[in-house]
Amino acid sequence: MQFSPLLVEMRAVWWLFPGIAILHLLGLAILAGAVLLVDLRLLGFGARRVPVAVLARDAERWLKGGLAVMLSTGLLLFMCFATKYYYLAFFWVKMAALAGVIVFTFTVRRRVALADEAGAGGTRRKTVALMSLSLWTTVALGGRWIGFP
Repeated sequence: MQFSPLLVEMRAVWWLFPGIAILHLLGLAILAGAVLLVDLRLLGFGARRVPVAVLARDAERWLKGGLAVMLSTGLLLFMCFATKYYYLAFFWVKMAALAGVIVFTFTVRRRVALADEAGAGGTRRKTVALMSLSLWTTVALGGRWIGFP
């Protein structure tokens, strides 16, 4: 896989791999902004005049866009050095956290964020927000530590 012509070219052209890594980080920034906006609101901080459900619906397209950029560029970055990454514990921590947070975000977090604010308990909302932030932080830190085998 990592020796296909496209991936060999990505490693050979000095700016291509870093360029894709920059796009990956741009996707992370977009996703992180959308996640923080909703999770901080679930915790009771910021944008208090906007209902959580409205904020969550508006932020979801940014979250999906950032996630799409991250997944597509992340796949290319992985395939360039697949055998190296495969044996790194941080890679597997990141992948497990990523799978978990994607499921969590589009099931539990979405349900809580879109629920009627009067009906959703404050403790439940805060717990969901803290779990979301913890999982996304694990994904980001796992990605960061992949560079330090």
